[in-house]
Amino acid sequence: MNVTIAIDSLKGSLSSLEAGRAIEEGIRRVYKSASVNVRPLADGGEGTVEALACGMGGRLETVTVTGPLGAPVECQYGILPESGTAILEMSGAAGITLVPDAEKDPMKTTTFGVGEVIRAAIQKGCRRFIVGIGGSATNDGGTGMLQALGYGILDRDGKQIPPGAQGLAQIASISSEHVLPELSECTFRIACDVNNPLCGPRGASAVYGPQKGADEAMIQVMDRGLAHFAEIARKWNPKADPEFPGTGSAGGLGFAFLTFTNAVLESGIQIVLEETKLREYVKDADLVITGEGRLDGQTVMGKAPVGVARIAKEFHKPVLALSGSVTREATACNDAGIDAFFPILRSVVTLEEAMDPENARRNMADTAEQVFRLIQAAQPMQAV
Repeated sequence: MNVTIAIDSLKGSLSSLEAGRAIEEGIRRVYKSASVNVRPLADGGEGTVEALACGMGGRLETVTVTGPLGAPVECQYGILPESGTAILEMSGAAGITLVPDAEKDPMKTTTFGVGEVIRAAIQKGCRRFIVGIGGSATNDGGTGMLQALGYGILDRDGKQIPPGAQGLAQIASISSEHVLPELSECTFRIACDVNNPLCGPRGASAVYGPQKGADEAMIQVMDRGLAHFAEIARKWNPKADPEFPGTGSAGGLGFAFLTFTNAVLESGIQIVLEETKLREYVKDADLVITGEGRLDGQTVMGKAPVGVARIAKEFHKPVLALSGSVTREATACNDAGIDAFFPILRSVVTLEEAMDPENARRNMADTAEQVFRLIQAAQPMQAV
């Protein structure tokens, strides 16, 4: 039997590879000689760095950078030496979880640290980048990141604008005189699963500003600031397009990447599936196993397990999913290519007990074992 496993992390409990190896353990209790391939899986958000770096023979690096409020933070990113690829999540340097609720203020939070991580990876020899841009605390249009990379985002006196959205209205010109030379050699695959434009009622400020601490007055100021930035950026790069889907992601960071670097905005799960070459493993498999922490009605909206299922169905492979929990709406997954799914909880427990890593690992392995005992028992029936 040949099985390919690609399961998303059970956040706060098991990483993608830990969950996959637990499933492998359960399979081998039944099919000791099975060929089992455990592949990393993520959707471009939290857990992507660990999944890809650890699952593809890379390494993790830690660098001290400027956090969203200016204080230093430790940011972890991954490097795949063979391809010179760096994997990072902007939230590690400028994420909303780095800002206490009482201090949320997108007028001041900066993406400067994101640029510092990129700079550090370039200095390590990386020229390909995979960047997840979800979970930001910022609304500075990516100007902080650009400043860290050497761009001059200048006011009328020729000085760098202050950090955060507060500086956007002060932009008078943009200079590339001191940009890191190696940046022109770099390519960026940006994991972006939203299609918001930079400005307007569906833009960065209006849609995501409130969760970052903005009131209505602040939203209006930030939106005008981003529009002003886009106007100046268009003078610097005539191809700058603030209406392009995804430019409003991460407080306008998507716009900065598209306008000032060699970047493309893509579906996070598609980036991961391509980078991990999952098709090569699925095409020879007898069975594919996927899953995530919770299967529900949202799983079919572009989440990782359905991405795996779509590839499997290209090769007409059966797909099973194991999950920490499931909801009634998870039946939508059956129509999206997941043939059957199974929750791994074995008894009534507290959330804390369910998420305990050792409990989750054991439950995952035990459930996988029983699923494959059923498969084993059904095989003689198929031969009748």
